Amino acid sequence: MFGYISDLWQAFLARPDHLAVMSIIPVTAFVTWAHVWMALKMVFYPINFWGFHLGPLPVGWQGIVPRKAGRISGIITDNTLSKLGSLREFLEAMDPEDMARIIGEQVGFELEHLIDEVMIDRNAVLWENLPYSIKRRIYAQAHKQLPAILKELVTELTMNVESLVNMRDMVVSQMEGDRRLMVRMFLKVGQKEINFIWHISALIGMFFGVFQMLVWFFVPWHWTVPFWAAVWGFLTNWIAIWMVFNPVEPHYVRYPQFFELTKNRKFPWIKPVIPRIGTYNVQGAFMKRQEEVSDVFASVVTEDLITLKSIMTEMMYGPKKDKTRRIIKRHVNQILETPLVRTSLQLSLGPKEYAKLKTDLIDRSIEITMVPVCDPAFNASRAQKIFQMFKERIRELTPTEFQNLLRPAFREDEWILILLGGVTGFIAGTIHLFVAFL
Repeated sequence: MFGYISDLWQAFLARPDHLAVMSIIPVTAFVTWAHVWMALKMVFYPINFWGFHLGPLPVGWQGIVPRKAGRISGIITDNTLSKLGSLREFLEAMDPEDMARIIGEQVGFELEHLIDEVMIDRNAVLWENLPYSIKRRIYAQAHKQLPAILKELVTELTMNVESLVNMRDMVVSQMEGDRRLMVRMFLKVGQKEINFIWHISALIGMFFGVFQMLVWFFVPWHWTVPFWAAVWGFLTNWIAIWMVFNPVEPHYVRYPQFFELTKNRKFPWIKPVIPRIGTYNVQGAFMKRQEEVSDVFASVVTEDLITLKSIMTEMMYGPKKDKTRRIIKRHVNQILETPLVRTSLQLSLGPKEYAKLKTDLIDRSIEITMVPVCDPAFNASRAQKIFQMFKERIRELTPTEFQNLLRPAFREDEWILILLGGVTGFIAGTIHLFVAFL
């Protein structure tokens, strides 16, 4: 047997093309690894369109995720985020009473300045000449009522947030406005899967290289080199992406186990164990990491996506802002309609100017309220309150629901990536043919 193998090896070395044939395996593995890396980069980059236009026809490329940020974020919201809870739940978990207190402290510091600013804008001469004792009584009345009014206002906004803010529109608007955020979110959530696709592609390419080398022995036709390289490029991209998400459901297989991975998977990576029956979960690489991903995704969502700042910005300046203003006006009027304040201001300004004053006061109140709401530290404190809730609910998602955290990034225009693998494989195979075989 050994002599027969030795004779075959000698016969192989006697072939004039033996070095070219031996190069098929490493070249196929490297080319596969390289074009999968390029395909993965093209999913996310460039953020902005790179290229030029021939009339209405764009010639160039923009990453699939940033190009389709609105559509992809809409799919994620519909299929996943909406199942994690409602905006009302999120705001209630952020502790509305505490929010009212913190916002009240900020507004309280600016309250007198706010009243002065609005009054001077309406009638500077009159306000400057108004007795200070009357001003002080107006200030004192506003300070006295502010905490209770803010508490009522924040509570009502929380109770009505679903009618004031559309979560899907809010998320889509954010993603389209900041496409880097979309890319950053996917990379945080799926970095391990992206690395898995990239590295497993080399192993798949090596396997295909062995097959192609055997084909060459029986069909040593030059056209087969670029042809099979194109086929392998096409299949590798499809298989690598498929392995990340499939099978969706776990499938446990029992097998005789003689080795196990070392802790933290450090060198030498595996160690011998007493022979036993092990269990292996045959499931998509991303699907296996649901518990781990829940931490990462919950952090991304609570820090960058569904934040107090984003909710309040949409509420105050979004499509339903007029409804929000009516709610705010009703609460602010409680200060302006007290007998002392109303009488003083109506006599000073007149009915028309008094009505305009209310509108100005609401506008400036919104601006001042948004100052603490936009504060990073304040948002971080609210994020901590809902992080645990998000994490637990992501872990409770079904596998089908869970895959939609990452799957839309690859499903959109996936055929382009698979076709790209075939094209780059063909080009690399043609170069390999001319360098090694001709």
